[in-house]
Amino acid sequence: MYKSMEEILRRSKAENRPFWEIVMLDDCKERDVTREESFSTLAGMYRAMKEADAAYDGELLSASGLSGGDGQKLAKAVQEGRMLCGSLIGMVMEKAVKMGESNACMKRIVAAPTAGACGVLPAVFLTLEKEREFPEEKMVEALYVAVGIGGVIAGRAFIAGASGGCQAEIGSASAMAAGGVAYLMGGDGEEITHAAAMAMKNLLGLACDPVAGLVEVPCVKRNVIGAVNALTSADMAMAGLRSKIPPDEVIDAMRSIGIALPSCVRETGQGGLAATRTGMRIREELSGKM
Repeated sequence: MYKSMEEILRRSKAENRPFWEIVMLDDCKERDVTREESFSTLAGMYRAMKEADAAYDGELLSASGLSGGDGQKLAKAVQEGRMLCGSLIGMVMEKAVKMGESNACMKRIVAAPTAGACGVLPAVFLTLEKEREFPEEKMVEALYVAVGIGGVIAGRAFIAGASGGCQAEIGSASAMAAGGVAYLMGGDGEEITHAAAMAMKNLLGLACDPVAGLVEVPCVKRNVIGAVNALTSADMAMAGLRSKIPPDEVIDAMRSIGIALPSCVRETGQGGLAATRTGMRIREELSGKM
């Protein structure tokens, strides 16, 4: 596994291979599989994201009753043309919430990189595949890009809310998606890594404060900001904007901030939104039911 995005970029330039292929070759070496086997495995994961999106049930509620049905409301708003952000962003929002709700309702999802952030990548990738008519092969290549970015983040910092707050979950997912989008839009290694850096920078310091200790409030809706942030960050990178702080240093900053965060906002359900009057009331009400 690569320890930095700079390392991936150096090998990409030295071997004249795209970012995604460098990541794939590393997977082949690490798992001792062929290129075909590696690609097939990741394609299976992408199809599982599609299946999870298609299997969304708008009538289903989570055991706590805190999640369910909001994805259906967004879908209706998109269909009726009521989204101020337009149909593309509207569809991204819809899919992000649907996936987050499916996770809360114990349906099959793909942790990307975690269950709490499972809606970011699928929302962005599935929407772009449909709207821009990218072939599945191209989408899997973009997923390799996301995997490479996620691997560096996991090795250099963390991807769990309990370790670094929600910046480590939604922030990491958003960076992964942003890099993948930059690739889909024709970006090179520099544009990919700077898209990821800007996406992560935008979410630095985000607390992990699940109400009643459940991955539902505010987790599900935070998938929306992660997904939309990925698109805007990729657009900035493709327009020529660059992160003044190098991508790997942004990841290092996320790690230092995560370590500095008090435990009450690192998935313990003791601070932030979980500690509000309403958050405490919800916890008390659910304690007798679950």
